[in-house]
Amino acid sequence: PPRLKIACIGTGTQGTRVMLQLLKIPDLLITAVADPVKEDTRYQNWGPYELRSTIRYAIGEPNWDEGVEGCRAGREPARQIVNTWYGKQKDLKYKGCNAYADFRELLEKEKDLDGVVIGAPDHQHAYIAMKAMEKGLHVFCQKPMTNSVYEARLLAETAAKTKVATQVATMNASAESTDKLCEMIWSGAIGPVREVHNWSNRPVWESGFTQLPAEEPVPEGFDWDLWLGVCADRPFIGKGYYHPGNWRNRLDFGTGTLGDMGCHIFDPVFQALDLKAPLSVRSEGPAPNPWNWPINSLIHFTFPGTRFTAENTVTVTWYDGNQKPPADVLALLEGDERPDTGSIFVGTQGTLVLPHVNRPLLYPDAKFQHFKYPEVQSEDHWLSFVEACLGKGTTSAGFNYSGPLTEAVLTGTIACRFPNTTLEWDSAGLRFGQAEANAFIRRNYRAGWEVKGLS
Repeated sequence: PPRLKIACIGTGTQGTRVMLQLLKIPDLLITAVADPVKEDTRYQNWGPYELRSTIRYAIGEPNWDEGVEGCRAGREPARQIVNTWYGKQKDLKYKGCNAYADFRELLEKEKDLDGVVIGAPDHQHAYIAMKAMEKGLHVFCQKPMTNSVYEARLLAETAAKTKVATQVATMNASAESTDKLCEMIWSGAIGPVREVHNWSNRPVWESGFTQLPAEEPVPEGFDWDLWLGVCADRPFIGKGYYHPGNWRNRLDFGTGTLGDMGCHIFDPVFQALDLKAPLSVRSEGPAPNPWNWPINSLIHFTFPGTRFTAENTVTVTWYDGNQKPPADVLALLEGDERPDTGSIFVGTQGTLVLPHVNRPLLYPDAKFQHFKYPEVQSEDHWLSFVEACLGKGTTSAGFNYSGPLTEAVLTGTIACRFPNTTLEWDSAGLRFGQAEANAFIRRNYRAGWEVKGLS
C-alpha cells in the first residue's frame, strides 16, 4: 500500500531524533527535509556522542560520522540519514530525499506531501504549521506548540477547520505513567486533590546574560534571515547565544524553562484533573531582563475546580531552577528525595508524586504499601499520529487539546513580566484584566512573516 509522504522541517538535534523514530514506521516515507542550517557540529548532545550513537543504532551504520568532533546535524546530515536508511530497503522504490534551506520552497515544490513534522525553534512553529494546514497537510509539532498565546488559539481553531490530523510532542500525553496517574486520581486513590506542585531543575542552557555578546559573522551554510523568520531582524551573535540551542532562553525565540518543560509537566495534571483555562496567574519569582527569560521561577496558577478537586478552585504551582515546593509539602514525601522533574498531587486522603515519565508514587508509605496499581494500555505517540493521518483514530495531544494547554502555560510566561501581580485571565476574550499584560498575548511580526487565520 502507498505510504504517507512526510517532510521534516527543522533538523537540529531534536528534529533529527524525531526523524529517526519516524523512519521505522512502515506506513510512512520521509521524502524531504528543510533547515536554514546546511550542517553544523555544535548542536546540543545529552552526552558526548549521544546523537551520533542514536543515529548509528537507528540506521545500522556503526561507523556513522566516525572522526567527526561534536554533534553534527542540519539539513544535509538529515538527507544523508534518510537516504542511507531507505537505501537499505530493497523492496522500496525510493527516489531520494530532497533538502531545502527554506521550508516555504519545500511546501511549494513537494506536491504529493501528506504531512509535515516541525522541529524548528519555538518562534517558527505557528508560521510553519499554518502554512502546512492551509495546504491540507497533517502536522506533528515539537513542544511547546508555540510561544504565543494568540498563536496557540489560532492553531487549534485552524486544525478544527481544516480537519487535518495534529499531534504535539508532549510525550507524557501517551505515557503509561500518565495513564496510571489518571486512573489513580479518577478512582479516588488520594481523595479529591487540594493542590498540585510542578517543577523542573532546568534550565540546562546558558542563561543570565546581563549584556549581549559581541556580533559575529554568520557561519557558512547558515541562512540567518530564514532562521529569524517571524522575529525582527537583528545582528548574528556568536558564542552560541542564539544558535544552536540557547535560543530557548531568549525572549523572542523560546519560552524559558516553563514553556520548554512546563508543557510536558502540566500535561498529566491537565488530563488527571480535567483542567481547562486558568482563572488567574501570579509570578513570585524574578522578571526577565531585556533579552532572557528568568531562571528560578515561582508561578501560581489558579484553575476552576473540577469533580476531581477538593474545592471550587485548585492551585497549580510551578517551580524551576533553585525554587522548590515548601517544606510542609516536601515533608509529605517522608524523607524521600524529590525527583529532578515532576509533580506532587496533595489529596485529602494521601499524596501522589509523579516523577517525569515514571511510575506514580503514593504516600504515606504505611497506607499504600499494598496498593495495587492499575493496568493500562498506552499508545505510541508517533504511531498514533500516523494512524490518525490514515483516518484510523485520534491523537492524544492534537491541537484541540494542546492549544488550551499551551495557552494556560504561556499565561505563566506573561505573568513573569509582572512579578507579585495577580493577572486575571479571561480565556473566552483572550485577554487579561490588566491592560498592560495584554501587549504580550500576540507577538509583533516581521513584515512578510505574519501569522494569520485562514482567509
